[in-house]
Amino acid sequence: MTSGAAPGSPPEGTEMSPPVPPLSAHSRFATRLRRRYAAELPLLPAGAPRRPQMAQVYDALRARGDDAGTALRILRQLVLERLVVLDCDQAAPLADVTRAMTDLAEFALDTACRQAFEELDERHGAPLGAHGRRAELWVVGMGKLGARELNVSSDIDLVYVYDQDGETTGTEGGRGRISNHEYFTQAVRTVYGLIGVPTEHGFVFRVDLALRPNGNSGPPAVSLDALEDYFQVQGREWERFAWMKSRVVAPRACIASGSAQALRGAVLPFVFRRYLDYNVFESLRGLHRQIREHAARRSAGRPERANDVKLSRGGIREIEFTVQLLQVVRGGQFPELRTRPTLQALPRVAAAGLMPEATAQALAQAYEFLRRVEHRIQYLDDQQTHVLPMCGKPEDDGDLTWIARSMGFADCCPFLHELDRHRELVAQEFDRLLGGAQECKGCNGGQQPARTPDLEQLLEQLPPQLRERVAQWQRQPRVMALREDARARLSRLVARTGQWVEQGQVSEAAALRMADWIDPLLRRESYLALLLERPGVHERLLRLLGAAKWPARYLMQHPGVIDELASEQLFSERFAAADFESELEQRRQSLRRTGEDDDEALLNLLRRAHHAEVFRTLARDVEGQLTVEQVADDLSALADAVLRVTARWCWQRLKQRHREAPRVAIIGYGKLGGKELGYGSDLDIVFVYEDDDERAPEVYAGFVRKLVIWLGTKTAEGDLFEIDTALRPNGNSGLLITTFEAYANYQQRRGSNTAWTWEHQAMTRARFVLGEEDMASPLEAAQPPEVAARSLRQRFDAVREAVITARRDEAALRAEIMAMREKVRAAHPVKADRFDVKHSPGGMVDAEFAVQFLVLSQAGAHRELIPNVGNIALLVRAEQAGLLPPGVGRAAADAYRELRRVQHQARLNEEPTQLPADAAQPQREAIRALWSAVFA
Repeated sequence: MTSGAAPGSPPEGTEMSPPVPPLSAHSRFATRLRRRYAAELPLLPAGAPRRPQMAQVYDALRARGDDAGTALRILRQLVLERLVVLDCDQAAPLADVTRAMTDLAEFALDTACRQAFEELDERHGAPLGAHGRRAELWVVGMGKLGARELNVSSDIDLVYVYDQDGETTGTEGGRGRISNHEYFTQAVRTVYGLIGVPTEHGFVFRVDLALRPNGNSGPPAVSLDALEDYFQVQGREWERFAWMKSRVVAPRACIASGSAQALRGAVLPFVFRRYLDYNVFESLRGLHRQIREHAARRSAGRPERANDVKLSRGGIREIEFTVQLLQVVRGGQFPELRTRPTLQALPRVAAAGLMPEATAQALAQAYEFLRRVEHRIQYLDDQQTHVLPMCGKPEDDGDLTWIARSMGFADCCPFLHELDRHRELVAQEFDRLLGGAQECKGCNGGQQPARTPDLEQLLEQLPPQLRERVAQWQRQPRVMALREDARARLSRLVARTGQWVEQGQVSEAAALRMADWIDPLLRRESYLALLLERPGVHERLLRLLGAAKWPARYLMQHPGVIDELASEQLFSERFAAADFESELEQRRQSLRRTGEDDDEALLNLLRRAHHAEVFRTLARDVEGQLTVEQVADDLSALADAVLRVTARWCWQRLKQRHREAPRVAIIGYGKLGGKELGYGSDLDIVFVYEDDDERAPEVYAGFVRKLVIWLGTKTAEGDLFEIDTALRPNGNSGLLITTFEAYANYQQRRGSNTAWTWEHQAMTRARFVLGEEDMASPLEAAQPPEVAARSLRQRFDAVREAVITARRDEAALRAEIMAMREKVRAAHPVKADRFDVKHSPGGMVDAEFAVQFLVLSQAGAHRELIPNVGNIALLVRAEQAGLLPPGVGRAAADAYRELRRVQHQARLNEEPTQLPADAAQPQREAIRALWSAVFA
């Protein structure tokens, strides 16, 4: 009897299929590593390689006798073999791969620096600065190393900077003393020998120092002072992109101590300019044109090189350029954009409204896809290449199929289709950002673009008044001093404007106002660049200037706000206080991370944000998107938000503060209280506090002084608001801030020091603007306000209600208010042949005094008059309550609304608000009827 087959084994005669090799087995590089380092591969613990595991392997290699350079090279090979497995066999996230490569570079550089310093200290002593402190060398990682995005066969772009000049201490007897510059130059050579020189074990990283000041002709290491001088005198636009991703990556001790942060003080002002910086568009075009020309030359006769996933059209570089361009243009004003990794920057760019969210997500997906393809190309042979193997050779076809399958595709066709989809999207977005595809000399036969005509040649093409205005520029020193490229921009801008005027697209008056606006800004060439780069912004600007005169004045005072015209959401949104405050807090946090959040920076941050928001409202206003009431609502909500943020920041920076949140309140009067603010309105404010701490009076007085200074100080960015505190108890002779109890007693006429009737008139428009509950950051977890804070708002409302509902002698009140009206009228005389929409009989002030009388005399019996809902609504309520004859209240409300509109439009056009005597007759008659009904 023959023995049967073992249970579970295949039937006799059946051939077993050979096991399917892992995808990583196709990598010729991985195969070589597995043969060469079979004994060492188990040294690397399982999982994604991180710095602690790398240190463990390095120590083991050193313990068995390998020198530092050899140990680092073997470590590199073990890490690379592991990454091929994780990426291709286990579909590891892209971040795991780039993080591991970055950790490897940082560990290797830190190890090499420590080795170099040890050797040099032994020969020359420690390098010292002027005050006897050891000088430090900072290894600055640029590009993908700085952004922690290294690919698997990347070189590392480095710049070596030392913090201070001086000389070394020398050895015993003072021998071997050298300058710090010589010391660090030798250190750079030693580091390169340890990581960059090829040996039998290869290299750790290829090292490129071409991004240092003066490139390959510059010294290997530069002092911090020399670097700052270089940035100010010789730094070129393209270098700003390179330095944007810079980061001190070694030695680790300098990073841990914080001393390396000093480099940021030199780099940030160079990379991120104070104003919106559209000059970089042309610089980036030039840089990209050079790259495409280089790629075209390399692919001449080599069509496969057109499939470079990094440098070809729609490649990785174009995604990086797209993101970096928006960061450099806006990062000076929006610090939240200052992040190095591309995948972190894309959502921030979208959140700032610089790119649709869907586009940012699509670019992020394309970036990740292209980076994963790049890694697979490099896994094949550990070559620093980005070109897909597509020649048609058998081995190349096999390599392409392997790349497709390791990316999760069945074969080449669907993979190439997806690759083309991503690249086309990237190319379209890049070309859209730079204003269309920019052809290079190598791509169009070397044809040169047509020469831009100069201003004199343009004159005959311009309409008469614009021609005369532009002709004046010919003799202006400012124009004559412009660089050739700036003069060319100006000419092209004038030509486009003249063409639009000729076509009836914009008015000649708008073109003249634009010329007046741009005249004093000619030396700020970035504004010329902005208008030229963004035709939509140029057209919107002309429409805005053509609609009214005041926008041109506002733009002259705050030219940086012009970029708001580029927003696609400009006319579809209204002011949102929560978003405004949240964005300000995020920007402050960004400044804090880089140590830039001093008082001046925060003052400017507040002013830029406020001016931009005012300009958005102004643009919507002149385009007819908002009514006068909506403009006032938005400007009032903006003022409230600015007060909340400024109060929070002032308190947090107050040295003598005695509690986490101040028990303080701001009460708004006048236009702020009535939510009727206009452009440029000042703020009528009263400050009160409720705090039994003995330090409170002094602390809150200091807080209010600081707050008023922060709101009113003029900086390079302008100011925020003029603050008027004259309505506080006892006016200008009273305390700047008082206890709430004293305020309540004053208003309710308790004691000998009490409010006048005109102050009670003002109380009808008073409003609680902010209290302790408003002092927490919107980014912080909401804390339930204390009972005292909740009651302060309620107690103010109770005091206001008690004041305006108090029993009064109606005849005496009428006489006092009429006397005050005559006093105001006498202070604003109007000629007999003119009608002032505000101060003349039948004007807005008459309506306001009538409303105040109705509220103070009737609110006790008619509680619907208590809420501070504005004059128009109160007039309607008074008629509904039977306090006015039928139709009088509504007619007066409509008249008041129309006079506000006339006043508003006159101010926008910088015209007088005094009209011909026979103007606005229906409105005047309606308000006179109101006055007669109330005061007759």
